[in-house]
Amino acid sequence: MAPTDPRPFAAVDLGASSGRVMVGRVAAGTLDLTEVHRFPNTPVRVGSTLHWDILALYRGVLEGLQAAGRFAGGPPASVGIDSWAVDYGLLDADGALIGNPVHYRDGRTGSATAKVAGTLPPTALYAVTGLQHLPFNTVYQLVAAQGTPALAAARRLLMIPDLVSYWLTGEVGTELTNASTTQLIDPRTRDWSRPVADTLGIDLSLFAPLRRPGDRAGQLLPEVLTETGLGGPVPVTAVGSHDTASAVVGVPAHGDRFAYIATGTWSLAGLELDAPVLTEDSRRANFTNELGVDGTVRYLRNIMGLWLLQECLRAWESQGRTYELDELLRRAAESAPLRSVVDAGDPEFIAPGRMPERITEACRRTGQPVPRDEAETTRCVLDSLALAHRRALMDAQRLSGRTVDAVHIVGGGARNELLCRLTADACGLPVVAGPAEAAALGNVLVQARTAGAVAGDLSDLRRLLCETQDLRRHEPMGDRRAWERAEARIADGRDSHRHSEGDKDEQPRG
Repeated sequence: MAPTDPRPFAAVDLGASSGRVMVGRVAAGTLDLTEVHRFPNTPVRVGSTLHWDILALYRGVLEGLQAAGRFAGGPPASVGIDSWAVDYGLLDADGALIGNPVHYRDGRTGSATAKVAGTLPPTALYAVTGLQHLPFNTVYQLVAAQGTPALAAARRLLMIPDLVSYWLTGEVGTELTNASTTQLIDPRTRDWSRPVADTLGIDLSLFAPLRRPGDRAGQLLPEVLTETGLGGPVPVTAVGSHDTASAVVGVPAHGDRFAYIATGTWSLAGLELDAPVLTEDSRRANFTNELGVDGTVRYLRNIMGLWLLQECLRAWESQGRTYELDELLRRAAESAPLRSVVDAGDPEFIAPGRMPERITEACRRTGQPVPRDEAETTRCVLDSLALAHRRALMDAQRLSGRTVDAVHIVGGGARNELLCRLTADACGLPVVAGPAEAAALGNVLVQARTAGAVAGDLSDLRRLLCETQDLRRHEPMGDRRAWERAEARIADGRDSHRHSEGDKDEQPRG
């Protein structure tokens, strides 16, 4: 590590439910992170379409950068931006945004998945791109948008963090880790797959040139400096702009025999590999090969995550039943374990609304006792997530040939002690919980390395995390056979559901 005084770096971390700006101070042996501004990310439905309120998010970013300057006593050494994946904004010939970006949970891609499969079979698409089938992947969004006036008028497409970076700097680029979630990147070449794009009628010239984490992305425009009260110049650095890519940088692991679960609205459970796994078995197991920092591959499965519990809480609140989460988790911990479980990877849970009722319906359909109250519903959700974590990590090891000694839970779920404990029990492996702000920490570390405040490879950055972050370790306990029996119930229910709907091989479930 370079022997310098701590320097402040601003991490803009945009999540599906909130955004935040964090200031990280970094030097040899020093890494601390402070949240200076948080703001809600509330989607807006206009007519039948669900949009992101991108201007409200941008306003939150500007306010956060202003707060970062006040906190640091001056401008940060750099700014980095990460966000969720797959969604994008379209710009016209003058560089103006054409409408608010559409939310990935909008239903517009329903027919696009079948259209893509009819043009490019799932086996062929996976063999090139290695991406897990999810109905909202960018490729399906673009096929669904074909023939619309907005796409016809578009001259540039920017992923969400690249759009924010463009507004801050006036310069365009497409950061690679987020680009890899479009299902248009070949993870072997780490470049666009022109054959896939041409087959599906997607114009790759819409995308700005690719950037890698650590590349310079410009500097804050004069009007941005005025708006935020920052002195200039302030560089913007490309980081792992897919928040999971930054979160994996922020995993405080020793060596390479570790698994990670980046938890929040989603659970992203998998391994860090040197090369993609593009086998047919991997496709059928619904694993994705997303690109990471320093030439790595994030081999993982997307799981519904704490979205299930968030939606339950929203539903109960709309009915006038408001609960403190800590109390609800305490009651859930006292509820009977594994009484009923659902498949947390089932696409039927993607859409918002009626989540407690949908969980009840899934339990009833599979012949299990239905949850009798909010605590049992919460326990069902957390048991089900732990089972999904177990299934994903067992499959990842089998398919990649890599075995692991520990599981790292990072992100918001690292604060959920019950979920961490249940995951340790289900996986039969120790779970190291923390840091909760792994995405922001990974964002800051890539910036700091580019600026020369630290040096080294990912193992060096992770060593600094291990030395400076508060971590909790959970050892596995209990009867693993109970988890195996619960997993069998999930498998039986999944097979029954598939049989009732016919052969859905083109849409494999996790």
